[in-house]
Amino acid sequence: MLRVLCGLMLVLSVSAAEAAVRIKDIASLKGVRENQIVGYGLVIGLKGTGDTLRNAPFTEQSLQSMLDNMGINIRGTQLRTRNVAAVMVTADLPPFAAGGSRIDVAISSMGDASSLLGGTLVLTQLRGADGETYAVAQGAIAVGGYNIEGAAQTVSQGVATAGRIPNGALIEREVKGNFSEMRSLTLELKNPDYATATRIIDAVNAHGRGRYQADIAFERDYRTILLQRPRNAPPVRFIAEIEELLIEPDTPARVVVDERTGTVVIGRNVQISTVAVTHGNLSVRITEAPIVSQPNPFARRGETVVVPQTFIEANENGAKVAILRGTDLQRLVRGLNQIGLKPQGIIAILQAIKAAGALQAELVIQ
Repeated sequence: MLRVLCGLMLVLSVSAAEAAVRIKDIASLKGVRENQIVGYGLVIGLKGTGDTLRNAPFTEQSLQSMLDNMGINIRGTQLRTRNVAAVMVTADLPPFAAGGSRIDVAISSMGDASSLLGGTLVLTQLRGADGETYAVAQGAIAVGGYNIEGAAQTVSQGVATAGRIPNGALIEREVKGNFSEMRSLTLELKNPDYATATRIIDAVNAHGRGRYQADIAFERDYRTILLQRPRNAPPVRFIAEIEELLIEPDTPARVVVDERTGTVVIGRNVQISTVAVTHGNLSVRITEAPIVSQPNPFARRGETVVVPQTFIEANENGAKVAILRGTDLQRLVRGLNQIGLKPQGIIAILQAIKAAGALQAELVIQ
């Protein structure tokens, strides 16, 4: 029996009742999304773990510019500080974020700093793709790793050159939206599928006929669904009711194989036509046992040499023949377990079954 398969192969097999999910988990409202913002700044207060100014000239230039803005002229002075590091600051601006609210920011080092532990980000402007400033970030950095260096040894854990500032950015510019004025809304499926889109439309229309006495969902294509909001329905409450409806999404028959880690993921709808499968395991063991050859004690000529000696042993274990018929996922997994293979053998068999045309599913190899 293949016991290790339970830990390395994820089997998706659930009943229809357990497969029901909310619409909000498989679809999103078009136009209601986050926006990415980014900025360049300086982290100060590091304990000798910052950028080497000779190797990171942009850090020195940024430090000089910052001090110039504060009325301190250090032009022409050679700086030797190691307590400053140049960083990139990134964040996601939530939809309909109001001015004055706070968001988290991520900090990543740009130079040769060894750690940002204990550092503080100086006021940094965060801009969007349009070049406008939407937020400003500042505060102490929380770093999840550490890096300690000595004369002959280095101890590190995690990544010490990246961190976060919870609620570290203050939103200064709002992203305007007209959500309350939109009469027609659009749902976009995260995993587009014709059957899933149809089931969403049926569930939404059943809800609309019971609450608003009208059909409110219409298909555009297999990815998008149009929603007509009734005039007496508040937009926020209307979307909240739609997103809480339960449906069973349809999933394609697909087998995903990761040969690097030996992971196999088999979808619930995967089937295999009846085939007979055998798999032999060939193991080869190579042992190196060099010997030392020395001349006789009283020999006038000769030298000590190392003579290589190699032993090769090949062994092929007996293979079992099993009949696989994948009328359902449980029977398919049971048949694979009967052969008694390791994950790499399972991967090889699935590829061979696909080549034989018996795997009624898409095989994705990562």
